[in-house]
Amino acid sequence: MKKIFGVIGDPIAHSMSPAMHNDLFDLYGIDAVYFPFHVSKRNLLDAVKGLKALGVSGFNVTIPHKTDIIAHLDKVDPLAKAIGAVNTVKNENGLLVGYNTDGPGFVKGLEYMAADLGSRSALIIGAGGASRAIYFSMAQAGIERIDLYNRTPGKADELVSSCPFKVESNVIGREAAEKSLAEYQLIIQTTSIGMVPDTESLPLSPENITQSAIVSDIIYNPLQTKFLKEASRKGAAIQNGVGMFVFQGALAFEIWTGIFPDVERMEGNVLRNLGG
Repeated sequence: MKKIFGVIGDPIAHSMSPAMHNDLFDLYGIDAVYFPFHVSKRNLLDAVKGLKALGVSGFNVTIPHKTDIIAHLDKVDPLAKAIGAVNTVKNENGLLVGYNTDGPGFVKGLEYMAADLGSRSALIIGAGGASRAIYFSMAQAGIERIDLYNRTPGKADELVSSCPFKVESNVIGREAAEKSLAEYQLIIQTTSIGMVPDTESLPLSPENITQSAIVSDIIYNPLQTKFLKEASRKGAAIQNGVGMFVFQGALAFEIWTGIFPDVERMEGNVLRNLGG
């Protein structure tokens, strides 16, 4: 019997997940199909009950349901519970279990660029939901120093105080962040600054980025933000948001099937969909 997977969100028509996962099911000879399901906030509980009743094998969760879904699941993985957001659900013998692969997916993508992450110091720009997932996952992975810069320092302070993993962290202002960029081997931009249509904006001055740094921006529209372009001119290695999207999808696929898939194939699929 064909297994059913999917993604729930509002809006959902733009999602690249169906093309990515259906291609993987074909590649690995898995008798399964992945659908996009448009679910409004007011219909979330009914949708979860329906997916469970139908015996759907698993599904992804995207905006605006990543936090609200937790109340409707039977069990939540400890990291996802700490982050306060679920983006992957697996039906385990009739029980819906929630996971967060956004943060771990980001870390997995970094590991493909640098094996010795633990010895590197990091700066995260932003303190929203994506930042929380990335910060907690990097701390869990053993990165010893992770500083945060956010325009509203109180939100960054809350992230630091709520992190359940041991990590050295300081919340710093914009001026301090710009002056000390050379100290960081990992610089992660998690805000929407630089996204279409405001592509000329910068979250902070990249002047002091060094060529030994890895600079990541989780935006993928455009594929290369002004911040990444400036970092590349400094000689730094750069990574856009496609990596995080691909690796979170790869970890979700592994949770559902036990197979860690071909991420290069996934990336090519996503780039074709983006027109890049």
